[in-house]
Amino acid sequence: MTTNSNESAAHSLSSTAEHESADWQHEPVEGFIFDMDGVLIDSEPIYFEIEKSTFVHFGASVAEEEHHTYVGVTLASMFEQVQQKHLLDCTVEQMLEFHVKHVMDVIREHPELQPFNGLTDWLEWLTEAGVPMVVASSSPRALIELILERLEIRRFFRDMISGEEVAHGKPAPDIFLRAAEILGVTPERCMVIEDSRNGVRAAKSAGMRCIGHQNPGSGNQNLSEADVVIHSYAELWELRHQLSVAAAK
Repeated sequence: MTTNSNESAAHSLSSTAEHESADWQHEPVEGFIFDMDGVLIDSEPIYFEIEKSTFVHFGASVAEEEHHTYVGVTLASMFEQVQQKHLLDCTVEQMLEFHVKHVMDVIREHPELQPFNGLTDWLEWLTEAGVPMVVASSSPRALIELILERLEIRRFFRDMISGEEVAHGKPAPDIFLRAAEILGVTPERCMVIEDSRNGVRAAKSAGMRCIGHQNPGSGNQNLSEADVVIHSYAELWELRHQLSVAAAK
């Protein structure tokens, strides 16, 4: 795998040193939890365009700044907030039905879906180390399954959990606590990789460590609450020997 310069790795390490949880690397990690959109795949730009078309279809004029605040939340929560804020003459259920069908059609036929560069190397390394992994995404389960199959990475994950399957979506910790149960690992021994402010807050609320993936496609997300912020999996690769990982007991 091709790595970035030492300067990139140093930037990541300095970000960690400035954070209160500077010991995030030392406690063994026995389970990894991945968000999907903006972490496994740069899908947010695709979603943004589809979401814009849904907003327009139902008569909502949503500014880009407002739109970015919904990254990481469930579709139901996003459409509920948009419906209430813009006083739309439709139900949340109607918006969801219209949108989900459109998303599935686009993703199913999209010609250029690819995982982030370096992601597969990281997944293979964790697999070899015996560390179990799950996907915990606010997206509908059917969409998670479709994307993992399209990216050909389903085999790496023990399971997946959708925001539809928990009582409260991100930034509440429910989805990550459920993921820890699936992994059979205590929250403090779990590491989350997230690209959104809502996701990072959910991970920290769950008592987990969190790597923030600063992805331009996810908008200007404030990831300052994460234990470390990376800009690529090449940066994360540089940190692997400084991170204590262990097979779940």
